[in-house]
Amino acid sequence: MKHALGVLGVLAAGVLLAVSAAMNWRFGFSLGRTEFDGQIYGAASAAADCMKALVPFFFFAAVRSRMWSQAAASALVWVVVTAYSLTSALGHAALNRFDTAGQRAATVETYKDNRADLARAKEQLSWVPQHRPAQAVQADIDVVKNERRWTMSGGCTDVTTSKSREFCEKYHGLEAELASAQQSVALEARIADIEAKLSVSKGATVMSEADPQAAVLAKLAGIFAPSVRIEDVQTALTVFIALLLEVGSAFGMYIAFSQWRLYESHAPAAPRMAPVSTAAAAVAAPKAVAIAKPRSGANDNKSSAPAPRLIAPENDVERFYKERIETQDGSSLTATSLYEDYCAWCEEQQKEPLALPTFGREFGELGVQKARIAGRVRYIGIALKSATELEEDKKLPALGEKAA
Repeated sequence: MKHALGVLGVLAAGVLLAVSAAMNWRFGFSLGRTEFDGQIYGAASAAADCMKALVPFFFFAAVRSRMWSQAAASALVWVVVTAYSLTSALGHAALNRFDTAGQRAATVETYKDNRADLARAKEQLSWVPQHRPAQAVQADIDVVKNERRWTMSGGCTDVTTSKSREFCEKYHGLEAELASAQQSVALEARIADIEAKLSVSKGATVMSEADPQAAVLAKLAGIFAPSVRIEDVQTALTVFIALLLEVGSAFGMYIAFSQWRLYESHAPAAPRMAPVSTAAAAVAAPKAVAIAKPRSGANDNKSSAPAPRLIAPENDVERFYKERIETQDGSSLTATSLYEDYCAWCEEQQKEPLALPTFGREFGELGVQKARIAGRVRYIGIALKSATELEEDKKLPALGEKAA
């Protein structure tokens, strides 16, 4: 179950990190004057975002090892890259939200204008007088123009008689009917065009608000703070989205990987309690002597014998001290030399060495005097065993086995 949660956490944190890096890259790319400059800014933004997720590992590892200078440097780097990444995420979120809201507002306004134009066109069409089709009216006008009265009146420009006046009134009536027919055709074409635009808008779902989420939240916030505007809610939502991505991508990986306890192997294992008799019998076990209690009599009840005492085995630092260090008056060792010999001993024993601060703390618990001389930490009264002595110590167990 723990591993399943860890895998899911890593996947979720990876998605957040990828989205945050992509947002930062897009915003950084938009800052470039040329395409190459945009790629430079985009790459820097994405790298800063990835660094933001890695720094917590370095910071807490430095704190665990008590390397305060590295921890301070890690904290400084994290603050800088997180601030840059946050501003980039804010810029990208603001551009997208306000651009989307602006497009929605323009769509709403266009829809309203089309509805108003449609209503005006239909109203104008209702004002047009009754008429015949334009083709029929135009045919009658052509017939009138072929009559003799048309020529006698000079195309109804010189009306002198009553019959010419009647003829010209008939002609002007036909022209008025033709104009009405042509206006009706134009209005009907305009109505059809507007209805086609409205059908497209209805298919795309026109919203009454440019930013429905901000509008609803503004109404809810208005219950407690009537002065809250939609613009204020939009700004708060933009900041919230940026914080969600930045915090999730910054600490998501560290929290997810904590399921596997990455630093568990660096901590010294807790000592196990073992019986004195078992510890003495094992060859690789720490040296221990079992003191047998003298028998008070042959008929002593075996069940009344006390249980063997339990002692904690030596840790690696104590074993290193017994195997590689000797007491010597007037001698001293620097902390660096001592730690280097300890690392060499760990390599021989196929063990992972402790960090220098941890080793120094555990070695100091052995009671060795420590002093700072000429700016360097030195341990007083001890010296490293010579190579000859080390070889003799290694031969001692073999000699004991032969004697046995």
